[in-house]
Amino acid sequence: MSEKAKPLLAAVIKHIRENVDPMTDEFQRLGEGRSDRWSYAPGQLELLEEAKQKARDAGLWNFFLPNAETGEGLSNLDYAYIAAELGKNPLASETLNCSAPDTGNMEVLERVGTSKQKEQWLKPLLAGEIRSAFAMTEPDVASSDAKNIATSAVLENGEWVINGEKYYISGAGDPRCKIMIVMVKTSPDAEPFRQQSQILVPMDTPGVEVLGPMHVFGHDDAPHGHMHIRFTNVRVPEENILWGEGRGFEISQVRLGPGRIHHCMRSIGQAEKALDLMIDRGLNRVAFGKKIVDLGKNMETISRAKIEIESMRLLVLKAAKAMDVLGNKEARIWVSMIKAKVPEQVCDIIDKAMQVHGATGLSQWSPLSGMYAQQRTLRYADGPDEVHHHVIARNEVREYQESNSRQARAHGREMTKPAGGFVG
Repeated sequence: MSEKAKPLLAAVIKHIRENVDPMTDEFQRLGEGRSDRWSYAPGQLELLEEAKQKARDAGLWNFFLPNAETGEGLSNLDYAYIAAELGKNPLASETLNCSAPDTGNMEVLERVGTSKQKEQWLKPLLAGEIRSAFAMTEPDVASSDAKNIATSAVLENGEWVINGEKYYISGAGDPRCKIMIVMVKTSPDAEPFRQQSQILVPMDTPGVEVLGPMHVFGHDDAPHGHMHIRFTNVRVPEENILWGEGRGFEISQVRLGPGRIHHCMRSIGQAEKALDLMIDRGLNRVAFGKKIVDLGKNMETISRAKIEIESMRLLVLKAAKAMDVLGNKEARIWVSMIKAKVPEQVCDIIDKAMQVHGATGLSQWSPLSGMYAQQRTLRYADGPDEVHHHVIARNEVREYQESNSRQARAHGREMTKPAGGFVG
């Protein structure tokens, strides 16, 4: 971590300990039993805004934009250390205005948005005044192959007319969500990677219909939600397109690389939290005349969890460094490695912590079941495990073939060289 970022990390840890942790239980208690699940109960947003204001006053705001004039402009490597701390509390990221999906959307607007788009949407997002969503996944096609996206956008009289359905649109249930970036097909006759575009669609646009929440392990995650949305003749101005027609895949590279690594950074914090909960439970419960920590292979379980956490941390830091040095595109193999490795391994650590807790680990009395659901979901979000393993393996096979080809050419030259000074 750079010297300039170390004081920021210390300040973030202090902010979470003093301003976020103390209000988290009260925030969740206030939300219990509210009549409208898709709203916030009286007092909830006031608690959140108070913590956000304290973060702003301390200069702890918008850390996620690497090397940008907007926000702190930290490197990906520096932000990795901070994000791991944010992963330990479900409200911490939002208090610093560093929560998904806003982070990815803000990065897209920062990089490719027009002056008008930035003024209308990026400015209030950077100020933490509104929330946003990213609408890509569709129920009727295999969206892991983004070329399949079928929601259409047709240009008519200076307006894009959008029709289709999206689902698992995270954050679209939040009443503060005001804008979506929607992946659409605008050019069906173009080459496959030029058919898609991304368009800004305000949530209150006529024809945008939120059909309801998609559940994750039986939970609707209200009021944040993962919504099922139908677009029926939704009309937005032509100028709402991002970066021009047919550039949807290029924008995805701007957005998904940082988004994937941010998730994995925060996942390290979740794994550390799960390990702490595992140890605390093991030390404070007795069964069969022993502390649970001393039963069976629980000490080894703790050891293995710690080793895996440190292994994952190093891999995430290497991916972050690769993004800083090589750029997002060239670092994609490292990003795919952590995306394939980290959520799966963190799931396993949380599962072991749940086992140590017994039935309580599955219940509303422990955060572990929610943490598990979140990590299990992450194995689909921003590309399923299989896609990332394919990217990694394809690159490895190609490098092997290229290396063999170079060796064969070099060997061929050796075979044709005159030997021992005699000309054959």
